[in-house]
This record gives sequence, structure tokens and C-alpha cells, in this order.
Amino acid sequence: MDVRTFWLAGRPATGDREFTVTNPHDGREVGRHSVPTDAQVEEAVAAADAVARQAAALPVHVRAEALAHVSRRLAERAGELAELITAENGKPILWARGEVTRAIATFRFAAEETRRWSGEVQRLDTEPTGAGRLAYLSRVPYGPVLAITPFNFPLNLVAHKVAPAVAVGAPVVVKPAPATPLTALLLGELLAETDLPAGMFSVLPVENERASRLVHDPRLPVVSFTGSAPVGYAIADEIPRKHVTLELGGNAAAVVLADADLDWAASRVALYSNYQAGQSCIAVQRVIVEQPVYDDFVERLLPAVGALVTGDPSDEKTQVGPLVSEAAAERVEQWIEEAVRAGARVLAGGTREGATITPTVLTDVPADAKVAREEVFGPVMILQPAASADEAYAMVNDSRYGLQAGVFTRSLDAAFRANRELEVGGLIIGDVPSYRADQMPYGGVKDSGIGREGLASAMRDLTYEKTMVITGLTL
Repeated sequence: MDVRTFWLAGRPATGDREFTVTNPHDGREVGRHSVPTDAQVEEAVAAADAVARQAAALPVHVRAEALAHVSRRLAERAGELAELITAENGKPILWARGEVTRAIATFRFAAEETRRWSGEVQRLDTEPTGAGRLAYLSRVPYGPVLAITPFNFPLNLVAHKVAPAVAVGAPVVVKPAPATPLTALLLGELLAETDLPAGMFSVLPVENERASRLVHDPRLPVVSFTGSAPVGYAIADEIPRKHVTLELGGNAAAVVLADADLDWAASRVALYSNYQAGQSCIAVQRVIVEQPVYDDFVERLLPAVGALVTGDPSDEKTQVGPLVSEAAAERVEQWIEEAVRAGARVLAGGTREGATITPTVLTDVPADAKVAREEVFGPVMILQPAASADEAYAMVNDSRYGLQAGVFTRSLDAAFRANRELEVGGLIIGDVPSYRADQMPYGGVKDSGIGREGLASAMRDLTYEKTMVITGLTL
């Protein structure tokens, strides 16, 4: 099997070691990649630093066309990419294809936003002291970006860091997740086809332990991290003078009010508690149902969960595949068993075979159980009745996380009330919290992170505002 190169300052390179990536479902070898040496990592950072001024000055059309090119090439190689995501991540091909489609759109949106990326003008003669003066407001990149990406969306979450960096003219050094580096390396191949200058991007598949040097390097003034809250906040605490953006965990709640369409709510909750094997920070984890319809909802939910197809992720019919590793599945199994020992009841699933957890529904879960308080990152949901909308919204907010929530209701008043009261970065009315459009602002509050993704939002996040005042004009 060929050994994939990594991308060092825009060119393919090999190190002195190899790493083998395996399929979480059956353990077979998916591919091998070369691992950068410390000297090569230093070379990549130095190149990013050296090209920073040139990158910031790149004409808009160069940046936009590079992004559009990647979007087109992703579309041309969509089948190959989807199969690679499924192989190294274990994500069912159904969801892998969806991820590729989203990444195509992400780069397209970035190209469009780049062409709209322009300064603003303010007349300052609104006061006598500003007579003859005009302010030009522009945004300038802080500098090279260190992008640390997770395993669960090995293409689109890399896209959400690379695309806005290129759009604003910031070099980017990508450190992909060790479990799923091959997709990021293929994306690097497409970036290398563009006219971006050497040093504009590197993709360095290094071990997590070696990332600390990159995090602390002053030549990478921006760190954009997606992953768990403990790791993200540890990074932020270590580098207080850097600009850090964090897209962290969630404990996503879906609220089902008494006026909801219960069939629709049950089908959506069943699917989106278990999509990506629950390995999404906005997968449904807590299901809070208004008491008058609780029993009716559960009667509809359990058959919908039971009907989900679990198995080989390469099978077209599979909806729920394995977790990223057997160790990850063992942790989820332990959390389920801990909740059961504390009094929880298993209404569905709860078993493990290798890296696969059967779609699990729990009830009577103690409030302090890990599956209730933390991000389970597995195909597990807990059911909780609420006496009223008041209690339901309070239960949503009783979490240290605040990424997204969903509220099933037909009432516009209930929707706007939820928007006022729920402590989350995003609220989805009439559907699960698992919806994300790649152009919209995306991020959380509390322990769910700092900053926002979504192309225009991320572009603002990677830049600072600069003001130039022109004097002596006749306006």
C-alpha cells in the first residue's frame, strides 16, 4: 500500500516514520501516511510566518478562485472522498456523502464571501472636528492560523478552518486528528493545485503530544481548535496572549412541547441521536418532553429507534456505524452501566459489540450521571418528562454546555420565548438541535466554546478591525 505524503508549505513531503490508519468497523488497514519530523514541523511554521504579509496582500480574485477550485475538485472526487471518510472514520457512507456535499458548499460559500470581503467608509464630518475627514475601515488577519481538527468530521471541519483562513489571506497549518488524517491529506492535494503561494498551507499529521510546540509557537498567533472542552480550555489557559477560537462540546437537548407533531419529533430524535454514531457535538442527547404527551411520544420513539439499521458503514442501508475506536465504545458502555447502577432504566439498546454501541434510550437517569451531565459522544439519549415549558427550558439550561437546542412546537410565541430564555448559541425550532447550515454562525456559550464558525463569522474571527482616517477632503 502506498504511503501518503503530508503537505509541507504547499508541497508533498515525507518524514522518517509511517503511521497506519485502520477502519474502526473491522480493523483492516485503510492507509499509511508519512509523519513529519520536528525539523519539518519547524520548516512549515517558518514558511507560514514568512509568507504572512504576501498572503494578506493577495488579490481577492486569487483567494476566491483558489477556494472555488477546491469546491469544484471536491465535487469531482466526491465518491472517493466519501469512501475514504467511511473507511478511516467508520461513518456510514450515507452520512459520509452528506459531509462531502457540505464541504463542497463550505468552500463555495467561502469563495463567495471572499468576493464580498471589503472595507467600509464612514464620513466623519458629522461633527465640526471631523470636517474634511473620512474613515476607511478594513479587516486585517492576525497572522498564521494553527487549525487543530477533530475526527468526527474529517473533511468538513477541516474545511471550516482552512476556507476562512484562505479567504482573509491568513496562512494555515492544519493538525488533523490522528485517527482520521487521510481525508485532510487529500484536501491538501486539492489545495496544492491552486495558485496560492508556497507556505500558505501545511497539513501536518503529528501526534497530539507534539502539538503543544505548535500551540505555543509565537509565529502562529491564532489557534482554532475543535474538540473536547477540557483540552480546548487547557490550550486557551496556556496561551492567554494568543487569539483563540474554540468549538467545544455539547449536551444537546431536544424539547418536545405538547403541541408538537409527535410522529415528526420521534422520527427526527431517533435518527439524530444516533447519526454519526452520536459522535457529533449537536447530536440529540437529552430529550425533554412535556408531561401530557410524554407516554405517547415514547410509544412512537422506541419503534423508530428500533428500526434504525446498525452495521457495516460501507453498506448503503446502514444508518448507525461504529464509534471511532473500541476504546471510545468501551467508555460509552461504562457510562451507560454507571447510570443503570444508579437507577436508570434501559428502554432500548445499551449493548456493545467491538466499537459499535446499539442505539440506546435511557430513562430515570439520575441528574448527576455522566450521561446526563457530560457529552456522551455516542448513540445514547436520555428521556426526561417536564411538567411545563417553564420546567423544560430550565432543564435545558441546567447544563454547563450551551451549543444548540431544538424545540418541537407549532407556537410562534413558544419559539420566541425559547429564543429569549435558552442559554445556547443556536436554536432550531421544529427540529432537532443537530441541524447546521454551513454559512450560518455556529458556536456556543458557557463551556461550548469561544467564537463562531460559518464563513463570514469565522472570517471576522480571524481578523482585527483597522481604521484609516483621510484628512483634507472635500466631501
